[in-house]
Amino acid sequence: MLASKARPQIQRVLDPLGERLARSSVSPDVVTIVGTIGVSGAALGFFTRGVFFVGTLVITLFVFSDLLDGLIARARGISSPWGAFLDSASDRVGDGAIFGSLILWYAGDGDSLPLCAAALISLVAGSITSYVKARAEGLGLRCDVGFAERGERLLIVLVAAGLYGLGVPYLLPAALWFLAGATVLTVTQRVVHVRRQYLQAAGAAGASAAAGAPPAEPTAGQRAR
Repeated sequence: MLASKARPQIQRVLDPLGERLARSSVSPDVVTIVGTIGVSGAALGFFTRGVFFVGTLVITLFVFSDLLDGLIARARGISSPWGAFLDSASDRVGDGAIFGSLILWYAGDGDSLPLCAAALISLVAGSITSYVKARAEGLGLRCDVGFAERGERLLIVLVAAGLYGLGVPYLLPAALWFLAGATVLTVTQRVVHVRRQYLQAAGAAGASAAAGAPPAEPTAGQRAR
């Protein structure tokens, strides 16, 4: 995926800044929270008014904090489940602000209910995509597949919004419809992938039972459905 391939190059650029911040008293959690507030504030302040180019620049600036907080934590050796949880939750807030702002724009001055629906589908399906992966991994299953992961979705919508703000016609509407379809496809891919793993595990358990081996105890997550 494009965003996944670009991430190492971006990190090499940000590494010096991350190491400098790591030597300061700045907390990774503070960087995460400031970045989330910046992304959300820029989206709500610019996208809802149709100011897409400037809004994209400001949002992109704060999006880099999503990389900086991890760099600071690793440089100090303080990576923790709490930091990962906060980072993931903050991502959902930022994504909601970006697509929610586009929904408000097209429901108001943008005057397009179809595009409002496309942005809404992208927002809801994107949240389901993240939930499906988290739930599957909580049950001990892999869920590392998908046509449009978060990085790709964010990259597409920001590039499209920025160029649309510079006057490139039809780009943002096309991107929203593409993302709506791609994100629904990603949800489907992940559900099918998890289902296949479950059937394989069930088949293996059945084979073990037929051979006289005691069945495996279900995990706590599998019992609490």
